[in-house]
Amino acid sequence: MIHFDIRRIMEKTDVLAALAALAQDNRLDTFRLLVRAGPDGLPAGQVAAALGLPPNTLSFHFDRLRQAGLVTVRRAGRSMIYAARFDTMRALLGYLTENCCEGPPNRCGPAGKTGRAVILSNKDGVA
Repeated sequence: MIHFDIRRIMEKTDVLAALAALAQDNRLDTFRLLVRAGPDGLPAGQVAAALGLPPNTLSFHFDRLRQAGLVTVRRAGRSMIYAARFDTMRALLGYLTENCCEGPPNRCGPAGKTGRAVILSNKDGVA
């Protein structure tokens, strides 16, 4: 279970679990696909087909993402529907912003076309 403090910021152990789960190619691809799918999610078979992964391999990756609190699963008839947990994703981003950009959200610039975040320097030129 993911733990949040009073400000809805993740605890360090939960951040580490989420980052570890995302630090694998297939799991990152799976999570990205589920985020793009939106809150309704996708059936496991559709995810497997989109990513070209065998169902048993995907099941292992879903379990890791679920244990890290990054996805949910529900049954719809005979299908298992997986969806990204946007609350956890936002909390992870909030933790990284607060703890890596030293608090102020304007300290870290938005991602550019390359997908890389830009760290903005202060008036003294120190990042």
